[in-house]
Amino acid sequence: MTMNLIQPETETSPDETLSFKEATRMRRSIRGFLDKPVPVSIIREVLEDAQCAPSNCNTQPWNTHIVRGEKLRQLSQILHAKNDAGEFTPDFSFDQNDYYGDYRKRNDALGKAYYEAMNVMREDKDGRRRVGAMNYSFFNAPQVAFLFMPSFGDNVRVAGDIGMYGQTFLLSLAARGLGGIPQTALGFFAETIREFLGIPDELKLLFGISFGYPDEAAPGNRIHMDRVPVDTSVTFHD
Repeated sequence: MTMNLIQPETETSPDETLSFKEATRMRRSIRGFLDKPVPVSIIREVLEDAQCAPSNCNTQPWNTHIVRGEKLRQLSQILHAKNDAGEFTPDFSFDQNDYYGDYRKRNDALGKAYYEAMNVMREDKDGRRRVGAMNYSFFNAPQVAFLFMPSFGDNVRVAGDIGMYGQTFLLSLAARGLGGIPQTALGFFAETIREFLGIPDELKLLFGISFGYPDEAAPGNRIHMDRVPVDTSVTFHD
């Protein structure tokens, strides 16, 4: 993987969006946002787009909670405290050490590029913890979407549905000149977030998406990870 400088995003007016190709090719994970809330009218448009995502048997299992304002600031303080104390309450397991081969190489390449962009070296453990904790300040995003789901069977198919919903949400953001980042790290505190928002136990937190107007000056937005060639991932059978 190589690290490329990001070009400024195309500006869009409230009444226009990028083409599908433009939005897909320009979308990237944003790790730094302006302190500028997205109008509710635009958030609702994005949610209407995401609602069109496909799902197994048309179950539409997504249960999305948008948190903003003072509620988000309170949640951030709680998550920082829980993270400092190591009080993790995930609904689903996650361990980067499970990655192997090329998957591990891509993971390591992203980590190296990101920490270098943040001017944090590998041996700087305090710096790496500080950068990691930025997840719980939501990279300064003024709003976050938490994607909850019911539990069916082994959860694989419903999680796939949530992934398709999340990608549609992200592409809709990109089409409007906005940005977002899906954060597995927010899922590490599923029970904490569920209690804070008053969400029933039967709904499980897969991940959250911090979103808003990208801050192009933020160090975390200076990288772009290349994608492997299509032929690396796709096999045609005729």
